[in-house]
Amino acid sequence: MNKKDFPKIHFYDQDFVDIYDKTWNWLTDFWIDPATGESSSDGFFMYPQNGLYILDQAEAIFSSFFLVYSNRNYPANKNIDYFYSKQEENGAIRWKYNARTNEALFTPENPEGVGLPLFAWAEFNLYHKGANKRRIKEVIPILQKYMKWIENTFKKENGLYSVPFQASMMFNAPRENTFYPVDFNCCMAINAAHMSALGDILNDKDLSFQYKKMYFSLKTRINSLMWDNESGFYYDLDQNEQRLSAKTIAGFWPLLAELPNADRAEILISHLNNPNTFGTDHPFPSLSKDHPLFSENGEGYHGSVFPPLNFMIIKGLEKYQNYGFARECAIRHLYYILEGLSPLDSKQKGDLYEAYLPSKEGPARLEGMEDFPRKRFVHFIGLSTIALMIENVIGLSISLPRKTVDWVIPNLEIMGIEKLSLKRNLITILSSKSTRGWEVQMESEKLYYFTINILDQKKKTLPIPSGKCSMLIDKL
Repeated sequence: MNKKDFPKIHFYDQDFVDIYDKTWNWLTDFWIDPATGESSSDGFFMYPQNGLYILDQAEAIFSSFFLVYSNRNYPANKNIDYFYSKQEENGAIRWKYNARTNEALFTPENPEGVGLPLFAWAEFNLYHKGANKRRIKEVIPILQKYMKWIENTFKKENGLYSVPFQASMMFNAPRENTFYPVDFNCCMAINAAHMSALGDILNDKDLSFQYKKMYFSLKTRINSLMWDNESGFYYDLDQNEQRLSAKTIAGFWPLLAELPNADRAEILISHLNNPNTFGTDHPFPSLSKDHPLFSENGEGYHGSVFPPLNFMIIKGLEKYQNYGFARECAIRHLYYILEGLSPLDSKQKGDLYEAYLPSKEGPARLEGMEDFPRKRFVHFIGLSTIALMIENVIGLSISLPRKTVDWVIPNLEIMGIEKLSLKRNLITILSSKSTRGWEVQMESEKLYYFTINILDQKKKTLPIPSGKCSMLIDKL
């Protein structure tokens, strides 16, 4: 597949453009037919390891957030639909499946095979990038059954959910004695909020109200039980509803769920700048620096930096209008990914990795586990090199059903996107310096509404007609 098929980005740092292009090119190798093990456009998006072809729920959901930008070269919903097709009579969808045998996989740590419940979040994003309302009608019954299964199986009398913390990917995090994990409960809130939003899209008031009620109920419980005023952080709870002491990256999921009020959010976000907790050189470590088990080598979830968790935090920062800080974190994170791809030590061959060191460049390590971190793990790294690149570094936010493109420009630079397919509408938006000053050039096949926000000083919404046009920023 030729990279010209994908939307082209423009940015003043060519290395960022190169890593974006390389990610699209490398993706081709991971669309695999599980029956043959061969690359196939009809296959699934998989990372084969030790001869196994495993489909993972978290990988399916997170990868959909960058596959939506492939100009339909890759179906963003393909892996997600596989999980829906495996739904059991009681509503269960398990976290991992062997793609060759179609069997669900369980572990002693996670005997029910439950994963982070984020399907509705992914579906809401798919809708805004594809405007397929019929799909929402089809998937809502599946999602309702899935939410009911989680409720029937894991909900306790206090209204919180008790699942193994390993369900959240954080396999070796120091979260012993966790009975009510903060991340899983926040993900239930996120899913409930998006189920309500999907109900609004379908104009189903009962569905919308049912899940809005669930969201606010969870919000109240998480805020009253899991928030600690003294340290300004959200914690896991033990069986007796006592807060545990480990500050892990799971404590930032409440931002994405929009649970803290403005004051609490400010205190929580301050940890991301605090060099004693989560303010490491490479944002953001999976464990607070003041924890006795924090390791500069990463050691799995003892401090490694993981792209999907960075994506979660950056999207959470956006919820509280921290666009400048979100962009700064995305750029710093991308520079460390670039360093890992082209290390200064010429003897060492660089690549893209599943996890990175928190305080210097290079891949994280985990003693006794040679295949950690996975190399060229595009299922997660694409969140950084593609989704964050388009949404936070360039600053574009796109909704196809609303026919809107929002562009937040924190500083005037040469940047933009070219030939991004919005269904059957190819759009181009570029900022550049001309003799007349800074200019935004646009090209589109159909009308859409363009909101430009420059340096938080100028904000304007304009209807952009079909064809080519341009605007001078000084004249706005």
